[in-house]
Amino acid sequence: MKPLFLTSHSDQRSGQIPSGVWALGFVSLLMDVSSEMIHGLLPLFMVTVLGTGAIAVGIVEGLAESVALVVKVFSGALSDYLGRRKPLALFGYSLGALAKPLFAMASSLELVVTARLVDRAGKGLRGAPRDALVADITPPRLRGAAFGLRQSLDTIGAFLGPLLAVALMLIWADDFRAVFWIAVVPGLMAVALLQFGVQEPAASKVLKGMNPITSKNLARLSRAYWWVVGIGAVFTLARFSEAFLILRAQQVGMSIALAPLVMVAMNLVYAVTAYPFGRLADRLSHGTLLGWGVLMLIAADVVLAVAEHWGIVVVGVGLWGLHMGMTQGLLAAMVADHAPEDLRGTAYGFFNLACGVAMLAASVVAGLLWDWLGASFTFYAGAVFCAVTIVGLSLSAVGRPSRSAV
Repeated sequence: MKPLFLTSHSDQRSGQIPSGVWALGFVSLLMDVSSEMIHGLLPLFMVTVLGTGAIAVGIVEGLAESVALVVKVFSGALSDYLGRRKPLALFGYSLGALAKPLFAMASSLELVVTARLVDRAGKGLRGAPRDALVADITPPRLRGAAFGLRQSLDTIGAFLGPLLAVALMLIWADDFRAVFWIAVVPGLMAVALLQFGVQEPAASKVLKGMNPITSKNLARLSRAYWWVVGIGAVFTLARFSEAFLILRAQQVGMSIALAPLVMVAMNLVYAVTAYPFGRLADRLSHGTLLGWGVLMLIAADVVLAVAEHWGIVVVGVGLWGLHMGMTQGLLAAMVADHAPEDLRGTAYGFFNLACGVAMLAASVVAGLLWDWLGASFTFYAGAVFCAVTIVGLSLSAVGRPSRSAV
């Protein structure tokens, strides 16, 4: 069966985003719908149905994210070693889809832990090869738009999933398992679309059969690339887990039942702005646009720090979503611009690992600051990390792609 979405020469000549990027975006959308339908309900399911405590929820989430972090760096390097991206991405998405029925069947904490670990391992496996595949099939002049489009479609799934889960819970009188079974469907659709809808291009430069994680190969990753990794990690320290946005909304007066909707608002802004700013990234200095994104996060932190009403929190959440739309696809494009073609998978693996570790550290620090010094101080601390990022940008040379990378 021929792939439904081919990356044609006419796409590249006309300046259109390759159709394969659209397909990968819809794959992300479908899997995010599937995942968020479950993840938005899983803590409540564990506490109310399985009878676990809140500490069990924290342990499960910590273990799951740790697995994803370890897998991320190796999946990118493995895609370089194999000289192919799609099989590894397909395996990762398949693991995610196969984990979903386990949640629906879970009658014990052990099965939930198994399902969560398999699901996060799948996410870790697919992330770096998928991003490298986007870079492989997209002309350098369109990378910002391509990554912005994929991120936008991914984020649409992130807010459709929780909304669908809430609607089904209302219809089926809080039947968690029924919702979890429905979540299996978009996950399987994502796998099918990737299998039959995306054609991997023949690689012009590969390390097939060679270990990409050697001192000789890693030395080929430029100083500019490592600046992108460092800036991305410090920037991630400034934007700790969005769970704190929900806590802030509830703290200033939004009802517990409605507080999770702040995530829907954030993801809506994120989804709407990611593609336009991705297109803008193909025309402006990357460093300049990233600097504006950092300033937007500072504005969000200040608004959230001073907010005394949930309406002000919504404004801060909107600014937070805007900074995500300005920066996340841009950072992915910057990695592709500054990494050799045959080391792109490895480059995304190290970038994702650095940002993942930073996110875990940032969330722990944010929680400690929240408990010890209060919510306002937590957001002010985020603004300070943003200022450090701006200093790093001023010292780096990551504005435009290097010739060796393209």
